[in-house]
Amino acid sequence: MPKSFQAADLQVQVAAVLVAAGSSPEEADTVAANLVLANLSGHDSHGVGMLPRYVDAVLEGGLQPNHSVQVVLDSGSLLTLDGQRGYGQVVGEQAMALGIRRAQTHGSCIMTLANAHHLGRIGHFAELAVAQGLVSLHFVNVLSRPVVAPFGGGDGRFGTNPCCIGVPLKGREAFVLDFATSRVAQGKMRVAHNEGRRVEPGTLIDEHGRPSTDPGVVVVPQSNGLFGALLAFGEHKGYGLAVACELLGGALTGGGTWHKSCNPDVRAVVNGMLTILIDPAKLGTQAAFEQEALAFIDWLGAGPVAPGFDAVQIAGDPERAYRQQRQAEGIAVDAQTWQELVAAGHKVGVSLPN
Repeated sequence: MPKSFQAADLQVQVAAVLVAAGSSPEEADTVAANLVLANLSGHDSHGVGMLPRYVDAVLEGGLQPNHSVQVVLDSGSLLTLDGQRGYGQVVGEQAMALGIRRAQTHGSCIMTLANAHHLGRIGHFAELAVAQGLVSLHFVNVLSRPVVAPFGGGDGRFGTNPCCIGVPLKGREAFVLDFATSRVAQGKMRVAHNEGRRVEPGTLIDEHGRPSTDPGVVVVPQSNGLFGALLAFGEHKGYGLAVACELLGGALTGGGTWHKSCNPDVRAVVNGMLTILIDPAKLGTQAAFEQEALAFIDWLGAGPVAPGFDAVQIAGDPERAYRQQRQAEGIAVDAQTWQELVAAGHKVGVSLPN
């Protein structure tokens, strides 16, 4: 049976494990709050279920607690940053604080962040930007076990490589588009596997390159020791965007791209991120931007609603609805995932309730 937690209680328990794994209380609170926010937002794939992998990565040495973002190059509106393998939730927020200040000063900021451990839900960083009235674009690559097949390919060659765009809307909730370039996030396959569910056809191929609906093919090694792979969304179009994220988030940032054999036992997940921040107030188009953006959003919502839908939504609406619901009803954690969290706690001497 799944367990249900209030967000604050779950955050305290996750933070306790992070402190035992070597984080300062402040860092543990930041990471735990970020993970719980992902659960609240309906993205369990990026939520507390990541904690066991983080603990393993710390114990292996691939994730470095209490490391801060390092400024490698600073030329005003251009920033080159290194995450030093610190928690992505921490170095990502530090990077965004730097970039937001520069965009407010100069009107824009182009920022690269290399060598960050798993950044988590990229939409969080867009939300930080739009809260300050800024447009933000993010292109991210993933250095870990390659889990996504190229269009026309039969095995995994790169990561889920997310793309995110945030646009503030005057007087309204922002447009926050945040998606993996795979048809689904790898973490959602972990959740489905733990819950014993099959997934939609057209999502996966098995270790032989054949279509599969078993999420286990990308979660646990198969009989030959190999893994299957996720497919990119939108066939060649999504694949093209995934490659762009690898080139921009990996090559341009200096963090590196994936082109090597894989050790599936390594638990660290390393991200590179190219971020572009724009201040409409300094671009000279703010009045038109605010008017036209709202006019278009209103135009979208004024049309007929298709059968099977309650309303026409924009990106960010589902997350906001989930937050309201889960704040009131609690966050459900399936039994398998909770046992993985309990086991992670035991590794660092923390006893979570069974």
